[in-house]
Amino acid sequence: MSAIKHEECVLGVGKFVLNTDEIHKQIYIELEGIFSEEDGLLSMQSYQQLVNPLDPSEYELRIDCTKLNVTAPDVVPLLESCFIMFKNDGFTKVVLTLEYNPILKMQLARLGRKAGLENLVIQSAVEA
Repeated sequence: MSAIKHEECVLGVGKFVLNTDEIHKQIYIELEGIFSEEDGLLSMQSYQQLVNPLDPSEYELRIDCTKLNVTAPDVVPLLESCFIMFKNDGFTKVVLTLEYNPILKMQLARLGRKAGLENLVIQSAVEA
């Protein structure tokens, strides 16, 4: 059994890449571009297929948002559902890495608070 699993999903104008490092107990997600509601649902399905066999409470979730664009208002409820899903999965920590983008940072921080994701850390790519 490999210690690292990889899954990539190229969507309409977005890209979703999942990697699991079972040795270091980390799940990495890389998001790129803009996500439609359909793209978001597909990426959530891929995420659930990868995470279901694991015990997320033993893992840190690291999400690279450096190539992610600001989310359109119609997709915000889906993004909020993702944050709730991360909270319910019980990760030890959820780390979002962004380029310097104050609008996206505020948007993600607000959604994290609304979802009750208390172990959310948002850092700039410079800190990572």
